[in-house]
Amino acid sequence: MKIKGFIAASVLALSVATAGSAAETLTITTISPPTHPMNTGMLQGLIDMMEEATGGEVTGDLKFGLAPPPAVFDLVMDGAVDMAISFHGYLPGRFVGTKLIELPGYTGNAEQASAAYWRVHEAHLAALDEHRGLKLVALTAHGPGQIHARDPIASLDDLNGLKTRLGGGVASDVAAELGIIGIQVPGSKVYETLESGVADAVAMNIGERIGFNLNEVAKNVYEIPGGFYRGSFAVVMSPEAWDRLPETARTALEDKVFGEPASRMMGAVWDAHDANGRAVSEAADDVTIRDASEADVARFAEIAARVQAKVLSELEALGVDARAAQAMIQQEMNKLAAGG
Repeated sequence: MKIKGFIAASVLALSVATAGSAAETLTITTISPPTHPMNTGMLQGLIDMMEEATGGEVTGDLKFGLAPPPAVFDLVMDGAVDMAISFHGYLPGRFVGTKLIELPGYTGNAEQASAAYWRVHEAHLAALDEHRGLKLVALTAHGPGQIHARDPIASLDDLNGLKTRLGGGVASDVAAELGIIGIQVPGSKVYETLESGVADAVAMNIGERIGFNLNEVAKNVYEIPGGFYRGSFAVVMSPEAWDRLPETARTALEDKVFGEPASRMMGAVWDAHDANGRAVSEAADDVTIRDASEADVARFAEIAARVQAKVLSELEALGVDARAAQAMIQQEMNKLAAGG
């Protein structure tokens, strides 16, 4: 009886210890198909970073198709999921400060832009509290957004009246200046929108030629140096989910993962995605990538200046030192390019 009692007590102690050491699994939802690098690279990379930083105390489980892209932040606020990634442009009017990183004219890659974005957010944009009700985990911006069209685009004039899928944000501001007719559908609907002819073109970074199979339905790319815009994304977390994590895990995540480290990692994924998309598109016999002429580059610089002035005015109206914030983004990108 003593032996049986000892065994029972040992089993109970083991089960309690095991329960106490079980990983906290965060449910994470996304706006892209399962095979998109946003999931296989960014969110899986975030899960890997969380596991490493916490010694396995915190992990994540990706969930797909839980809500339309504009609603995923609300899923987090409602407690239906613990964490999510989404595009700020899907929620016009709700986010204004996020348009700063989307402006055309920055020089540098997505990794530099994303890390600089986080630094400038802390210095200038956090006071806007645009992610109120949510814990901000990371910010990222994709590489230069270009025009991908069904038919050849020879100049900026060809964009006037072109029915183009736009995600929102600064892309819409630029489109208005160019006379583009905006069509807003989620990224997951881009292929069918182009294939059916509902849209003539789409504004996206070049990596999405793979991410959304654009090489099949938009065989013409028209590029402006530095892009027409960038796109702003955030990973957010439920404060309740954050509070239920062990204190040691929260400390590790704040010190090693959340903020600039995760933002920078996601930017690097965008860069790899763009490099892959360009390589595949350049190797395709039926895809044409056309660079804008010098005249169109100069003309677009004037358009970009008007868009910049509009967005900076919007930020100034909210109390942001917008010109200082814009300058800081490029300064930080330059530092990061130099290894800082």
